Amino acid sequence: MTASTVVNAPADTVFDILADPATHTDIDGTGWVQQPVDREPLAEVGQIFRMGMYHDNHPNKHYEMANRVEVFERPRAIAWQPGAEPRHIPGHPHPDATTVEFGGWIWRYDLEPAGADRTSVTLTYDWSGVPKDNRDIEFPPFERQHLDNSLKNLAALAERR
Repeated sequence: MTASTVVNAPADTVFDILADPATHTDIDGTGWVQQPVDREPLAEVGQIFRMGMYHDNHPNKHYEMANRVEVFERPRAIAWQPGAEPRHIPGHPHPDATTVEFGGWIWRYDLEPAGADRTSVTLTYDWSGVPKDNRDIEFPPFERQHLDNSLKNLAALAERR
């Protein structure tokens, strides 16, 4: 599922907003993202950042998602794959050791210059990597309009900078 828009801001500005977990609550089009748990800017593939979430249909209502950066190509593309809440590893010699199970769906933003200080942004929500036996929820779990909302929110943030 994809959505696109043109943002009246340079690609570097748009990319910096996407690479900052502190802005994800403001960008989110679903209303599920509540606050960053990890506030370090995204900087490389493999980096994991956690976000506090809320959803009425989640068994715990409040929960965390651990996201792994999958693409980091400044200022052209950034993507992350959400994973299940970190789980403690019983018997591990380090008492705080946890593991994350990634679900196979990806959030990806592709940025292209669109004239002076303008950027074409395409947001893709790709669930094709979710194993068939892990589809205990229907994909996508929201309407396409949520992608449009996210892009509107991103554009508003970028255009204020």
